[in-house]
Amino acid sequence: MTTCLPAGSGKLHYRVRDFKGQGCRKASWVSSVTFSGNIHKELSWSAGASKFLQIQRCNFSQCPINENSKSLRTVTVSSLRDDSTKFFDFAVIGSGVAGLRYALEVAKHGSVAVITKAEPHESNTNYAQGGVSAVLCPSDSVESHVQDTIVAGAYLCDEETVRVVCTEGPERIRELIAMGASFDHGEDGNLHLAREGGHSHHRIVHAADMTGREIERALLEAVLKDHNIFMFEHHLAIDLLTCQDGSDTVCLGVDTLNTETQEVIRFISKVTLLASGGAGQIYPTTTNPPVATGDGIAMAHRAQAVISNMEFVQFHPTALADEGLPAKPTKARENAFLITEAVRGDGGILYNLDMERFMPLYDERAELAPRDVVARGIDDQLKKRNEKYVLLDISHKPREKIMSHFPNIAAECLKYGLDITRQPIPVVPAAHYMCGGVRAGLQGETNVRGLYVAGEVACTGLHGANRLASNSLLEALVFARRAVQPSIDHMKSSSLDSSASNWWSRPVVPVSLESNVINKILTMTREIRKEVQSIMWKYVGIVRSTTRLEAAEQKICDLEAKWEEYLFQLGWEPSMVGLEACEMRNFFCCAKLVVSSALARHESRGLHYTIDFPHLEESKRLPTVIFPCSSVRTSWSSRQLHKQPIC
Repeated sequence: MTTCLPAGSGKLHYRVRDFKGQGCRKASWVSSVTFSGNIHKELSWSAGASKFLQIQRCNFSQCPINENSKSLRTVTVSSLRDDSTKFFDFAVIGSGVAGLRYALEVAKHGSVAVITKAEPHESNTNYAQGGVSAVLCPSDSVESHVQDTIVAGAYLCDEETVRVVCTEGPERIRELIAMGASFDHGEDGNLHLAREGGHSHHRIVHAADMTGREIERALLEAVLKDHNIFMFEHHLAIDLLTCQDGSDTVCLGVDTLNTETQEVIRFISKVTLLASGGAGQIYPTTTNPPVATGDGIAMAHRAQAVISNMEFVQFHPTALADEGLPAKPTKARENAFLITEAVRGDGGILYNLDMERFMPLYDERAELAPRDVVARGIDDQLKKRNEKYVLLDISHKPREKIMSHFPNIAAECLKYGLDITRQPIPVVPAAHYMCGGVRAGLQGETNVRGLYVAGEVACTGLHGANRLASNSLLEALVFARRAVQPSIDHMKSSSLDSSASNWWSRPVVPVSLESNVINKILTMTREIRKEVQSIMWKYVGIVRSTTRLEAAEQKICDLEAKWEEYLFQLGWEPSMVGLEACEMRNFFCCAKLVVSSALARHESRGLHYTIDFPHLEESKRLPTVIFPCSSVRTSWSSRQLHKQPIC
């Protein structure tokens, strides 16, 4: 169901969109639901979703936790040697800034498993160039940062969340510096603060144009020194392990696939933090690394978590357009090379191929307009002029300044014969950031007990309809820290039988299938994956329409049915797991969530622009919320691999 929840009103007006795991249902409309009592307390950003979910919940098998059983044992040498099951106090899925920052804090209170899909450094954090926004200058103010965030978010942000993040941000930066993160300083010895689009002040803390890499380095070094944190590389998270306790869904860990040994490893944990990043790879051109296939959002959706604001996909206006380089790359990139917003913040100017400056035609803030405005301006130029890219020029600035601020970008362009100190950079928009995700409260809590979220996988209400530049690392740091105390409290109060690992049937690797069958499945899966990416770019991109969204919905449904039928005819079973098959499931799930949410929003707001409803409607200033409450799920991508345990 896709439902829109307002904040702080006595009446809950909402629109409902069926989401039965297929993404092919028509919308239905309901006028209002009234709740009694203190509405502000009852319908907070997360509590309201949780409360309403209980009203909408379907009947699932009941499986209460045994409150009187022995406490979950912490990790020991013997449990680490167990080939199939591991026990931890905390399981962290993802090794970006959110997951690592959280792990370092909760490790003071128990054992921590950090589960990461590839190498620990391979995350969106590592690719973040611009920096972290925080109020660190006397001439700046928290109130100014709050207003900039809300304006950029097209007034869909949760104001309480925005205020919390902007207030706590400076302390999170100071903590990073104390841990050894090195940021650029000016000639006066103070932190050098850059300015980016949508910001009214210079407040971007950065390490040249490789800020994410520096933060990741500092956090990873600290994590590797912590004897209570255990890193599990090349472990793909398959599905969360949940059961029912009355009307509540409870998370007790996660099943994973060791992609190097092809073993299924089960992690049983009292608390699980989902910090798995975004889903940029559902588009063909994205700044996200190959691991960003929406695994966390899809897993949470299958586990009955509330999902919100998935229609707001941020396209970064300026990714390097390889077609415009003097020498083309010899092979296609796995992800687009980002040209940081800070280039425009430092005075970079956008031109079309006739060297005509065009952004003043679209917004009085020109190149410093929020990302959604700049991306649409570029998109409009490309379509009107039938061109493949535009030009971003910073060459009018002093060479030494360019080289000191953007050494990584300069080096990458120089590989292909382009000197950014003398020539403009060819750029094109690329999928960059999911403003939507798993709906979270002010402490990273979800409606699933024991499951917390932080980072891009979460929808905290900070970004609204469009993320303000450099607010993503800030949000990850703040919410990773805010989730710590409730996680510790939950861990200390939780108890479950050690036999819990046997409550669910286990996923299996397809050893029974012959190699030629596996190869056919892989070939088909890769073809389908490209088709889904193409559909998302063509029909669910920067500018949308109802007709095109409905076409995308049907095409994705048809492709999903075709893919599943092909796999099952070849002997694949729903309980089987493989890296590319699991990613494809998550592709379908996330693509359908984006399309379904986009169809439910009948206005243009922030990143969601549709030609059928081109104006912003005050009456529709509501978050989009998806409640997965269908008990009949024929789609493999939208149901958990295992059945809910029956106690």
